[in-house]
Amino acid sequence: MKKVFAFVASVFFATSVLAQEAPDVLVQQVSSEVLEIIRSDKDIQSGNTQKVIDLVEKKVLPHFNFQHMTALAVGKDWKKANAQQQQQLAAEFKTLLVRTYANALTGYKNQKLVYKPFKMAAGETDVLVRTEVLQPGSKPVQIDYSLEKLDAGWKVYDMTVAGISLVTNYRDQFAQEVRNGGLDGLISTISAKNKSLESGQGKADKK
Repeated sequence: MKKVFAFVASVFFATSVLAQEAPDVLVQQVSSEVLEIIRSDKDIQSGNTQKVIDLVEKKVLPHFNFQHMTALAVGKDWKKANAQQQQQLAAEFKTLLVRTYANALTGYKNQKLVYKPFKMAAGETDVLVRTEVLQPGSKPVQIDYSLEKLDAGWKVYDMTVAGISLVTNYRDQFAQEVRNGGLDGLISTISAKNKSLESGQGKADKK
C-alpha cells in the first residue's frame, strides 16, 4: 500500500503554472512528465532515495495543502494545539510523507495510471479526481484525489487508495499518540520516525 501511495503522489504535480489548470487536466499533463523521469533516471531505479526526495520536493510539495492534511490527520486534537504546535505538526507530517513516498518510490517499475471520466460543475471548489493504477501481476488499485481550489490554484488535501484515506489512515494512530503523550508527544514520535527513515535512506544510498 505504501508503494501505491508513493506512486500516485509522485506522479501528480509539477509547476505552479499548471496548478491553474482544471484538476483532471493537471493530473494527465504532469503525470506523464514525472513518470518519464522515474523510468529514465538510472539513479532512481537503482535506489537513490535522495534523488527521489528531491523529485518529490520539486514536483509534489508546492501543490499539497499540508496544513489542511495535517489538521484532518490529527482530527479533533488539532484545535487543541497552539500555533507553534500546529506549525511543528505540519512540518513533521510533511517530512514523514515525503520520506515515506521516496522510500517506496525506489521500487517503482511498470505501474500505469489510467484516468477515469471527470465532471466538475461551474464554480465548484472541492472535487474528486478518480484514477486507477494498473500493476503487472496484481489487481488494479482505485485512486481518488481530493482537491480544493485556493487562490494559488488546486491543492490536494487527501488521497484515497483502495478505499483507504491517507489522512484517516493516520488519524487513529495520531489520536493514540496524543492520548499517550499529548500533542508534544505526537510531535516527538513523528520526528523520531522521520529520523529513522532518514537514517535508513542514507544507508541505502551508500550501497
